[in-house]
Amino acid sequence: MADKEVLLKRAKNIKKIKEMRLQKEREVFMKLGAKLRAYLFTGILVTAPVAITFYLAYKFILWVDVFVNKMLPPEYQLNTYLPMTIPGLGLVVLIVFLTLVGMFAAGFLGSFFIRLGEWFVGRVPLLSSVYSLLKQIFEAVFSSKTQAFKRVVMLEYPRKGIWILGLVSADLKGEVEAKLPDEMVNVFIPTTPNPTSGFLIFVPKKDVIEMDMSVEEAIKFIVSGGLVEPKKNLK
Repeated sequence: MADKEVLLKRAKNIKKIKEMRLQKEREVFMKLGAKLRAYLFTGILVTAPVAITFYLAYKFILWVDVFVNKMLPPEYQLNTYLPMTIPGLGLVVLIVFLTLVGMFAAGFLGSFFIRLGEWFVGRVPLLSSVYSLLKQIFEAVFSSKTQAFKRVVMLEYPRKGIWILGLVSADLKGEVEAKLPDEMVNVFIPTTPNPTSGFLIFVPKKDVIEMDMSVEEAIKFIVSGGLVEPKKNLK
């Protein structure tokens, strides 16, 4: 009986040891699987933005090539006299063309024709409004003299206790400023995930908090829905 009990104890111990080994092996494989999943997601996060950016850039270059190619006569179309197709040749042609137009527009003759064209467009009822709006937008974006979207502010909106980021375009001037009692600023409120859409509000200067983050960092923060946090400006 004693020998039988000893054998049973040994069998139980062996079974227990095997179970412990199996448990450890499972834990090792689970940790390995978790690490592999983490590596996979890290690889996706690292490569996906770069790959998508290059893909969109490539598609844009091809679109410009096709667009420029259609505007050229058949005998002067891109890659006609080349042994191979060169992606981006249309983009180079477009940049050179726009540069030449800019050089021509900067001269006296170019300025005369531009003023003549603007005078003609200004006499067409619907076209004049569209042209005026587009001209103001492009001047606001490309002009170095403008203060368009150079400051980021935080303000309470749509009620007290709820805060939102906004982009200050300029201090309020003109008729709207004259009708309001306080010193106001124009604040554009971009929306997530498309920051090009949004709305304009007029806010008292004393009610906004100026932020240290750049406009680019604010746009990234808004587009990502708060996932991409701006860098802390340590002073």
